[in-house]
Amino acid sequence: MYICLEFYWSNILQIKPKHANLNLMAEQEKLPGGKSTNENRKKKNEEMSFLEHLEVLRWHLVRAVVAVVIFAILAFANYHFIFDTLILKPKTPEFATNQFFNWISQVLNIPALAINDKPLQIININMAGQFATHIKISLLGGVILGFPYLFWEFWRFIKPALYEKEQKYATGAVLYSSALFILGILFGYYLIVPLSVNFLGSYDISDQITNQINLSSYISTVSSIVLAGGVVFELPVAIYFLSKVGLVTPAFMRRYRRHAYIVLLLLSAIITPPDVFSQIMVCFPLVFLYEIGIVISKRVANKREEDLLEA
Repeated sequence: MYICLEFYWSNILQIKPKHANLNLMAEQEKLPGGKSTNENRKKKNEEMSFLEHLEVLRWHLVRAVVAVVIFAILAFANYHFIFDTLILKPKTPEFATNQFFNWISQVLNIPALAINDKPLQIININMAGQFATHIKISLLGGVILGFPYLFWEFWRFIKPALYEKEQKYATGAVLYSSALFILGILFGYYLIVPLSVNFLGSYDISDQITNQINLSSYISTVSSIVLAGGVVFELPVAIYFLSKVGLVTPAFMRRYRRHAYIVLLLLSAIITPPDVFSQIMVCFPLVFLYEIGIVISKRVANKREEDLLEA
């Protein structure tokens, strides 16, 4: 993971403007026979104007949008699986997380641990509510499923400006970044969503009020939680870049570790329902990611010291 993050820095924040050093790169990449491996491509890129660069970027964006649309169409066509098996499943007792907590509650004889033991009733009150929800979830599914390809298109755009030794890390960078994002989505879906649905769906202020949750409200809650999980799990990446620009150091992170834990607990409170148990369950992986960030920050600091000694 550290190697991939190192690649982020060298190719996004530290490289010179795109195609600015193509002559030097061509010299360094020449083969023994005196021929450059990418000579024709680099000469073409060197002669490109600013508008031509924008044209290249435009086609990368077009391909990314086409990929999202294709995945969205697949999600749209498989709406029974998307809704019945994925989105609406966390509110039912048959969901894996709900079954696990219900089993724990029986073993420990603590009924309060049982969650979603009764299906939550969902209603639709808008004429176009179900169709609009179908479109929204299909687009969201297209973005999530197409995230690795979207990131790959981004690397393809900056790849011509990279040295050959740097290009070999591109695939790994896309892989690990996508893995973190997907891992965060799975964490949000399998842990935060069931806890949130149980707390918010069963909360009442009077016996005279029956909870009948609107479809759009349920979908918004689930989708926001899932996406928040994917974004939060990019914490090691954020720490890496902050370490690279000198805003964060290993000593700083260790010194303010307790303060950081409080901030992470507050962040957990934002993306979870307002009950202590859910916040603690969410805070644990965030603390783990913070500790990984300390290791990454230390590696960045050591690399900076080595570069200064070599200079």
